[in-house]
Amino acid sequence: MPIITRLFKEFFRNEKAGGLVLIGCTVASLLLANAGNGAGYVAFWEMPLGTHTLTGWINDGLMAIFFLMIGLELERELYQGELSNVRDAALPGIAALGGMVVPAAIYLLFNHGTPAASGAGIPMATDIAFALAVLSLPGRRVPVALKVFLTALAVIDDLGAILVIALFYSKGLSLFHLGVAGGLFGGLLLLNRLKVYALLPYLIGGAALWYFMLHSGIHATIAGVLLAFAIPFGDGSEGSLSYRLQHFLHRPVAFFILPLFALANTAIPITAGLGEALAHTYSWGIAAGLVLGKPLGILLFTALTVWLGLGRLPSGVGWKLLGGAGMLAGIGFTMSVFITLLAFEDHSIINNAKLAILVSSLVAALLGLGVLMWGLRGRKPAEEDGEL
Repeated sequence: MPIITRLFKEFFRNEKAGGLVLIGCTVASLLLANAGNGAGYVAFWEMPLGTHTLTGWINDGLMAIFFLMIGLELERELYQGELSNVRDAALPGIAALGGMVVPAAIYLLFNHGTPAASGAGIPMATDIAFALAVLSLPGRRVPVALKVFLTALAVIDDLGAILVIALFYSKGLSLFHLGVAGGLFGGLLLLNRLKVYALLPYLIGGAALWYFMLHSGIHATIAGVLLAFAIPFGDGSEGSLSYRLQHFLHRPVAFFILPLFALANTAIPITAGLGEALAHTYSWGIAAGLVLGKPLGILLFTALTVWLGLGRLPSGVGWKLLGGAGMLAGIGFTMSVFITLLAFEDHSIINNAKLAILVSSLVAALLGLGVLMWGLRGRKPAEEDGEL
């Protein structure tokens, strides 16, 4: 079995199981936050630990490891995966662009000229773990090509979210810290050029890069992505540094870091009615962006790509299945919540936006699953799916 195929299958299995764990943690956290001792549960996550709260350390610290893994996945896709060939990358790339631009535009229709306009990046993101978890529910009837398309689209989507965070959600730049971070990144790239294949120097340099990035005004998690591209990719084989680190990180990220992120960031006490929490323009912008904007943008840009001859639909994938995948891309949990924390400062707005993300992601998941089941009617399990 080719190494890239094996890595993809492992990735899909981990993301599928990790998505189910995320769902469980999200439901449990919401229930605990609104149970009898909900105030104590919420206070636990807001407990101060040095310069950050516990939630702050998870969001600024542990999530940097998540972004390191995302960066390694991006690197592999660019060198060996679905994005290594321009023609193959065109369709998911342009579709992902549509899935970012249209939701942001819809959000701004509701919030242009208001203080909430800073949340335009919230509905642009796709949660890989949740989306793949739902895509796995119909089993082996789902074409492998659709799974690869959605994965590639979500990976490009993550890259877009990373750029949005770096460009639009950076505050109070410190040129000194930014300069030191730049020097450290340059040093890591030099290690790469000198063919240093020991992991420890990169991890030490990455930790220092994270520290100075944390104080630079650019969000610290960007350090994880930079470190990923500094680590030698080599030939991409199982013995390469990049492969071994990516392989090692999958399970801790899927079963520890993201569940912790979900528990900490969905500890939302619903003091007002759910209807009241969702009655704000930013809530409507998030909902419309994720549920309508995501599939609309993906389908429109895909159709344009095919019409212009820049790409073609994946093998065995028709417009119904593509529409279902586009709706699943509206599941924006992890990155959407993360951007919410950067976009807003008022806790009530943050909590309302989180609820809007959760409700919208649930609606997108149910609609996407329904359209997929419609498109898969009468389809037999594919032989080539194997363990997927």
